[in-house]
Amino acid sequence: MPPIAVPATPLRIAVIGGGAIGGFVAALAHPTGHDITLCVRTPLDRLTLETDGEVIEAPVRFAVDPGTVEPADWVFLATKAQDTAGAAGWLRRLCHSRTVVAVLQNGIDHAERVAPHAPDGTAVLPAVVYVSVECTTPGRVRHYAGNEIHVPEGPLAARLADLLAAGRLKVVPVADFTTTSWRKLLTNLAANPLTALLQQRMGIFTDPGMAALTRDILGEAAAVARAEGADLHNADIDRVLEMYAMVPPDGGSSMLYDRLAGRPLEHEHITGAVVRAGERHGIPTPLNGMLLTLLRAVDREIAAGKNAELPSGRAT
Repeated sequence: MPPIAVPATPLRIAVIGGGAIGGFVAALAHPTGHDITLCVRTPLDRLTLETDGEVIEAPVRFAVDPGTVEPADWVFLATKAQDTAGAAGWLRRLCHSRTVVAVLQNGIDHAERVAPHAPDGTAVLPAVVYVSVECTTPGRVRHYAGNEIHVPEGPLAARLADLLAAGRLKVVPVADFTTTSWRKLLTNLAANPLTALLQQRMGIFTDPGMAALTRDILGEAAAVARAEGADLHNADIDRVLEMYAMVPPDGGSSMLYDRLAGRPLEHEHITGAVVRAGERHGIPTPLNGMLLTLLRAVDREIAAGKNAELPSGRAT
């Protein structure tokens, strides 16, 4: 691992969310030499990243109470999209007039999702993350592939690139973020639901029948994306299938990991985003609609299981 860089003026960086993406970003941001705090719900003893045959111990600061943190220059919101409201306390405490919140979440409405929970005037930078990672145990993240963060080009993108220049995260500014966000949604749209529903890993996509089903699922979404203003074509679907083939067979998806861990699923911001956009434009999405119905049923089962563990059946 290269030595930690020492920037002329270290900045405060806070990462909200100690799961796979949050842990990955915090671990790779640490070598930049900036002050890194990982904001989590449950205390962690350490943060370890397994990547490219090495194990990185990242001595970041941990915080479990928003009242204990100072305002930050940069905030990386790495919770699941459905947990954004739960990060409101952190956002109110961490953000000041010059803070930039980079939203490292799935979906297509990053800024709109965060705006109600951050102080007025907070700069929000939507981002899509091309990374395959898994949180194997609390505080331990396994990296399979990818290291890119795609953001709308402009001054904030340039500042983010400078912030992370000394680390291993690559910032990619893009001119058409609508297309970028829908293109990223395509990468999640078959892998997440199908691995979660089947409780199997990425090796399932080597099956020709599964590949054909994936193409049809993505074809529905591409038609919806074009109606939303995204420049997507059959070549984008081909690239997703090629990407699935490159992922190690034992790799998984965030939705699979959530189901295996008994956590709520992110289906409303992935499959649900396609179905709702299709309804807005009068475009049928029968395959994605079916997946959404099944995922909602699984999510209800997960919630019921959690409630059953509580006294008197009361939910928290």
